[in-house]
Amino acid sequence: MSSGERHPRKPTEQPGHPGDQEDLAPGQDGDDPENAEEERDRPQDAWSARRDLHAHAPEAMKLGDGARFGGSLVTGDQHGMSGGYLTGDLVMGSKTEVWNFGPAAPHSSGEIPVPTLRRIAASFVTDEDAFTVLAEHLRTERVLVLQGPPFTGRRTAALMLLSRAGATTVRSLLRDRSPDDLATRLDAEHTRVGGQSGPPATPVGYVLCDLITDRHRPLREPHLLAVGDWLRRHNGYLVVTVGPTAALEDVRPMVWHPPRVAQVVAAHLRALLTGPDAEAETARLLALDAVTGFLSRDHQLREAAAFATALARVARGEAEEESLAEFSLGSLENQVREWFEEDEDALTLRDKAFLISLATLDGGPYALTAELSDRLYAALLHTQWGRGQPEVPVFGTHIGKRLQLARAEQREARQSTEWGPVRQRVASFRDDRTPPVLLREVWTGHPSARPAMTSWLSGLTDDGRPLVRTRAAATAAILAHADLPSAMALLIEEWAASSLYRHRLVAANALAIAHFIGAPNISRILDSWSTHETRALRWVAIRTHALIGPERPGDTLRLLRRVRRKEVEESLSSDPPKPLDEDVLQELREAVELLLLSPAGDEVLRELLAHLQVDRAAHDLAVEGFLAACRRETARSGAHHHPYDAEYVEGPGRPVLLGWFGEAVADAKTAWAARGLATLWQAALRSRAHTDDALSTLRAWVLAADRSPDAEQALAALLPALVTDPADAQRISHLLRTMPGEDGGGPPPVAGRLLTVVPAGTGAHPALPA
Repeated sequence: MSSGERHPRKPTEQPGHPGDQEDLAPGQDGDDPENAEEERDRPQDAWSARRDLHAHAPEAMKLGDGARFGGSLVTGDQHGMSGGYLTGDLVMGSKTEVWNFGPAAPHSSGEIPVPTLRRIAASFVTDEDAFTVLAEHLRTERVLVLQGPPFTGRRTAALMLLSRAGATTVRSLLRDRSPDDLATRLDAEHTRVGGQSGPPATPVGYVLCDLITDRHRPLREPHLLAVGDWLRRHNGYLVVTVGPTAALEDVRPMVWHPPRVAQVVAAHLRALLTGPDAEAETARLLALDAVTGFLSRDHQLREAAAFATALARVARGEAEEESLAEFSLGSLENQVREWFEEDEDALTLRDKAFLISLATLDGGPYALTAELSDRLYAALLHTQWGRGQPEVPVFGTHIGKRLQLARAEQREARQSTEWGPVRQRVASFRDDRTPPVLLREVWTGHPSARPAMTSWLSGLTDDGRPLVRTRAAATAAILAHADLPSAMALLIEEWAASSLYRHRLVAANALAIAHFIGAPNISRILDSWSTHETRALRWVAIRTHALIGPERPGDTLRLLRRVRRKEVEESLSSDPPKPLDEDVLQELREAVELLLLSPAGDEVLRELLAHLQVDRAAHDLAVEGFLAACRRETARSGAHHHPYDAEYVEGPGRPVLLGWFGEAVADAKTAWAARGLATLWQAALRSRAHTDDALSTLRAWVLAADRSPDAEQALAALLPALVTDPADAQRISHLLRTMPGEDGGGPPPVAGRLLTVVPAGTGAHPALPA
């Protein structure tokens, strides 16, 4: 059975609970929409749900992998954008542009000072061959449209292209006119600055950055032809920079390929440092660990220039080297803040919805990210406009341009699904720190977005895809880390109290991930819910304890025993005694199963053995959890007692605990574990309430031994250890003589071979050393 398949409960479970109803014929109660919803809400067992969580959680939040957010990423008391700093006069925030309508402004351009051009030239780096091609195109056509993402040095490249073309004067044009007015604008500028009848002796350069275009006023080929004619008559050159989403018609822009960040940092640092030791000091600074860390991340060129300024301050003694450590994160936080600012340069609402969706599904399929982002976009539109049905465009920005704006990338990767791994095109931020920073900023910095966010995330909990539900849980965990009271009240508590299994599962996963990334007070919440009068909250607490239990197995098992005792006490205290809540008992069994099969299995086994005879509740909890773990099989060899990784392949194969027993009995250092597993088997076989279940499980182990020589060898060592009196021998011998084979019929051949190792019941077998 695949890890994502839904597992129906046993027939013994109480009717009426979500997922427990049998199929009903038409016309019965099953036709009720609420009943139909519950029927669709089929539960998984804890093991499969745990597998889905591990397979689909973001890489930085894998349970048991030491998932923590360090530094000021999402820790401490910071709830806005903070933690970084900027130095020098470089502005890293968004620009403020003024759009003028009507006659041209009296000063619609300005000359860029020559010292500024010289300073830019001193630190300019590029691929010379590619730059030469651009320069030749400018000389030939007189006008060049340079296209590239924001903050990749487009303006700097435009200025240097004009200098390469021979322009001694460079004027910067405002972008407050339609493309239709380009030639008219140039003519007006020429007249305003005292233009003469003939062309000037030296070329004049013009630069127009981020030309405003849209589908109603695109930049067309006739615009450029008219501008080119004017520039030839007046000995001028024009470079127009546009972004990836600019509206162009019959215009083929030249693509700008920026230099590497390391080149920009080094070039700016060399330009800033002077003196006889400048070269040596530059080399020393570039070798610092903080520089290596900065260069290992995805950074824009403006951030690289700012970092070089910070390095120069360190070289001059104006700042400490330690101040460089947070520069990279500060740059990322500033970028995220810009994305969600409300001004002319900010992204559209649909782009912002895509960013949030990408942060939630980082590393997931692009098509899924885009699909869910449009759901969020509709919710945000409803919040913003508050009336009518939101309209979501069916078609939009090209995937490449969309990812470029998000500083993300697309690649092919293998994804886990209910039907096995498949290869898909996935999208992820180039900087893996972006998702938590972005989600925290939206949640704490823009509270007006919370209604749409909570509605969207709650909708994801109903999605049929495990990846989507798991990422909803991971996002809620990040929000809980940033603002626990709000995340609990608006999201997690509502999911935990739901009557639907899938909602409670998302709540449990969210609390488990929140605990592992360091959110406060999660253990306190779980402890209070474990004995809560609301059954749904008890269920969530037990499931979450099963997930985080390997971190503190002793405390977790102690709590599970307390819950089991409380269930028994409540059952006996009623008049007449009511049956035990099978849903809670099932969760307790599966919690012990997960703990026993976890990397903390050794410690869990010791704890179960130490409390096996304390009371009936502890005994039954240990035996039932142990038998559940015994039924788990794997097709993978080696390290069977904690197969938690996502590549683990489920059976049919060798039982996990039988593999553990075989490994333990072969090593004197772990022989105690073999004896402990045998002790739990004896307790299960001799317990009147569990004998049938134990014999059924042992029968499955015999069938596994028929498929695997290793399993047969381990079982041949185990069976003698289970016989200490004639009743034990009779019970096991009868099973081996009468059990059917895997395809029916008589006992499998392995049963006869195993029968020969079963003693008459005179004492412990020497196969297990004392």
